[in-house]
Amino acid sequence: MREHSDIVIAGGGPVGATLALALADSDWRVQVLEARADLSRAAHKRTLALSYGSRLILERLGVWSRLDDVTEIKDIHVSQRGSLGMSRLRATEEGLPALGYVVDYAELDSVLHDALRASAVDVVVGARVTTIAHNTGYARVQVEQGGATHYITTRLAVVADGGAGGAERVTREYDQHALLASVTTELPHQGCAYERFTADGPVALLPQGDGFALVWTATPQRVTELLAMPDDEFLLALHAHFGDRVGRFLSVHARASFPLVLRYAQDTVAPHQVMIGNAAQTLHPVAGQGFNLGLRDAWELAEMVRDCDREALGSLDMLKRYQASRRVDTSASIFFTDLLVRLFSNANPLLQHSRSLGLMALQLVPPAKHMVARRMIFGARG
Repeated sequence: MREHSDIVIAGGGPVGATLALALADSDWRVQVLEARADLSRAAHKRTLALSYGSRLILERLGVWSRLDDVTEIKDIHVSQRGSLGMSRLRATEEGLPALGYVVDYAELDSVLHDALRASAVDVVVGARVTTIAHNTGYARVQVEQGGATHYITTRLAVVADGGAGGAERVTREYDQHALLASVTTELPHQGCAYERFTADGPVALLPQGDGFALVWTATPQRVTELLAMPDDEFLLALHAHFGDRVGRFLSVHARASFPLVLRYAQDTVAPHQVMIGNAAQTLHPVAGQGFNLGLRDAWELAEMVRDCDREALGSLDMLKRYQASRRVDTSASIFFTDLLVRLFSNANPLLQHSRSLGLMALQLVPPAKHMVARRMIFGARG
């Protein structure tokens, strides 16, 4: 562990690793502090929906071609249970090979760390950042490793994971849990992802391999019931809830769940410190925006740091400019996902009729559909 680095990144997950790799060939000395003690072990297995814009970032880092378990999302079918309104976003209409991709989190994490090991970036494992203090000209990072406390100074401390930044956060509970599973179906997915809104919350089917990754949002009580069901009973319940668009559900495995919450920092910067990714904002998984927003945080911060001179690195003026550059994308993503949850996760008959008309209008007005697709793929700046 180096006692001083130009840039210290707290959190070596995909967002922190993306920032480190984007700066690996710069003139800055970069150190990543990762709480996990062994990066050779696979991270928690879960599914990620990456936008085409995120693919471009990973291509620029030279890691996209190393991913093996990738499934294209060519179309996105959006509908509402109990109404006729629907819309379909197509990659061909956007002039792209795919709208997005479904990848395995553990594989992406592993590929990024393989690239880090081959770079000039210093990676320290088993190192948990506990506090960050601000001093004139630098930040002082407190790190716990192997039962010992260490202190590191840096011109710029980047919090990419967890709450070490200590900023005040806005929290909104949704009273929803997400049930995750892998399912196979009677009909092939043909690269189509489904987002189906119900009164309990959205249900997403993401094409993955020969089947789908399922994200079923419901009340905590209902999710507890679904987790306890035998497989055949669960598959019947899923079919009754989702409908016939993919035929019968044939198998399910790896059921798990987690609570859903919106949490974001009101101010993501302080002198010589900035928060990105989940440290800055945690979004509802509807529309799959959260992780892609974090990658854009990392990429745009790296671009600003690369153009920064040594005296300005980590200054509050520099970080305020970064925060301002991200404000539209971040605010729009938070507003969009929160609005979808609030508008669609209820049984209000007047809202249901309006939602149906809205989905029909989106399908029938190509400029509006194009705008929504571009925002989902590339963020608020399109």
